[in-house]
Amino acid sequence: MRFIDPQHDAQAANRVFTLVGWLAERAWWPEGQRAAVQLPNDTDIEVLNADLQRIARIELEFPKWTDGRAYSQARLLRSRSRYLGEVRATGEVLVDMLPLLQRTGFNAVQLRTDQSLDSAQRALRFFAGHYQGDVNETQPLFGRAAAPALLRAEGHA
Repeated sequence: MRFIDPQHDAQAANRVFTLVGWLAERAWWPEGQRAAVQLPNDTDIEVLNADLQRIARIELEFPKWTDGRAYSQARLLRSRSRYLGEVRATGEVLVDMLPLLQRTGFNAVQLRTDQSLDSAQRALRFFAGHYQGDVNETQPLFGRAAAPALLRAEGHA
């Protein structure tokens, strides 16, 4: 997980569009130049599917830390749309949210200003893995542990 300092964001060189701005400009946006798009958490992410190759970063907003719709957007971007670019969490992003952010497909976060970077990094080390699958490891734990043993027993490995 990459932690973003808004004052020193090395990837700020990408032009950042709102969804409305991107939809208005995408026909004229130069081929080969990648953009960044900010999506409100009530947007159907499929509106970007045709343009995902042209978008380097998608910023998903948490207007309140209790509003989890951006988790679903990230999960859909990764699992259904197979988006490989940066998915960044912005807004009311708290340290407590980091394990779930990581599991649902976020790979960059801009923490709320009152959150500690040290605490955030520690939060990601609490759990080495999860019982259920996630966007990074689709097999549940029991499937990961049993799969090699089953293959060996059947003579496939």
